[in-house]
Amino acid sequence: MPAAKHPATVNHLLATMPRPALQRMLSGLESVTLTYGQVLYEPAGKISYVYFPLDCLVSLLTAVDKDRILEVGMVGNEGMVGMPMVLGIGQSAVRALVQGSGTALRMPAARFRAEFKKNLMLQRALFRYTHLLMAQVSQTAACNRFHEADTRLARWLLMTGDRLHSAEFTLTHDFLAHMLGVRRVGVTKAAEELRRRKLIVYTRGKIKILDRKGLEAAACTCYRIVKDLQDSAHL
Repeated sequence: MPAAKHPATVNHLLATMPRPALQRMLSGLESVTLTYGQVLYEPAGKISYVYFPLDCLVSLLTAVDKDRILEVGMVGNEGMVGMPMVLGIGQSAVRALVQGSGTALRMPAARFRAEFKKNLMLQRALFRYTHLLMAQVSQTAACNRFHEADTRLARWLLMTGDRLHSAEFTLTHDFLAHMLGVRRVGVTKAAEELRRRKLIVYTRGKIKILDRKGLEAAACTCYRIVKDLQDSAHL
């Protein structure tokens, strides 16, 4: 039987590091289970841990006012949650909310700060990922402004599926409304359009992708722009 992969190699950011540099980090990493709806950070809240997702997904949300929030980015096993720490900042500017349950490797903030200072390979990997995350956030901002809800929903489902490695996930109307920055009725119309074209099934808070190629064709160009950039960076 083939040997099982080490958990750290399931996170693509960590997997880019040479084994000696990675080995030095392992004693400071612990495996944790993150559950759907769990809040890791709040805006202006302290970052106590950084997280390297393995098979979970974390949404980065910003508040418009007390009633409205919007997703500005998402982090899966291509990256790390807690990026302000890379800049020496110990507070989060966004709410980090677990969107897909699963496992992650986490490290206490103080330990990460010390490791980051002395680990050149970790610095390089995180600087590359900072670039990718900034590109994703910028593209998401343009997408939310210029593209229709159904094409944005298709993009969002594809990005979620890529990071969870699944064609089916749990999502409520309210959650999707926050992700897309639209009212519940807007979510219903967008989902119905994709369902009418037999691209997805959406029932009882669960969405299943039926036709991935068709969904890619239905998605706005933002999906391919971000994915091609990520693929080219080998993260």
